[in-house]
Amino acid sequence: MRVNEDTVLRGQRVLLVPYEPHHVPRYHAWMKSEELQKLTASEPLTLSQEYDMQRSWREDSDKCTFIILDAIQWDQGYPEEQCMVGDVNLFMVDPENPALAEIEIMIADPKFRGKGYGEESVRLMLYYGATTLGISTYQAKIGQENTTSVRLFSRLHFEEVSLSTVFQELTLHWKVTTAERLWLLDATPVTVETYSKMKRSGTELRD
Repeated sequence: MRVNEDTVLRGQRVLLVPYEPHHVPRYHAWMKSEELQKLTASEPLTLSQEYDMQRSWREDSDKCTFIILDAIQWDQGYPEEQCMVGDVNLFMVDPENPALAEIEIMIADPKFRGKGYGEESVRLMLYYGATTLGISTYQAKIGQENTTSVRLFSRLHFEEVSLSTVFQELTLHWKVTTAERLWLLDATPVTVETYSKMKRSGTELRD
């Protein structure tokens, strides 16, 4: 999605940055993991196909994706690719209802799991969708056995609306009511920055 191509969302632990071609090699290496393929219901891609996917996520108006960076490592001067933790995505799943979006989160690097990176990344994406993209209803589809993700979204006020026994998948929804919007804004410290300036300052830091 072009709208977020120069947007950075900074939280306390993470930075969300637009998915760029230089992120693809590490992302591709992650997705060779059978565990991640299973958790994300993904098929392995070639590196060329991964670059095509990155371009699709950038160009398509029904997709919004951010790469998750470890803010501490970034602030310490590590190269951007070494700071990568995972990704978080929104998919506009109903052309007749642009205010509905499906959200996905992946913490690809195991050493960052269980430390709050996933929850903060989801909060930031919920904030961005609600304040910038006009999203009023979110849904998350999670495999029944992925209890960690189910607990994460439950903490963020998502509620189960259906269970597919065929796909062994739960669907959860969260509606951005006035009360829930105020809760989200209060619970999500965020600074919005520009990616072009962040990259320039990062280059200066490393020179």
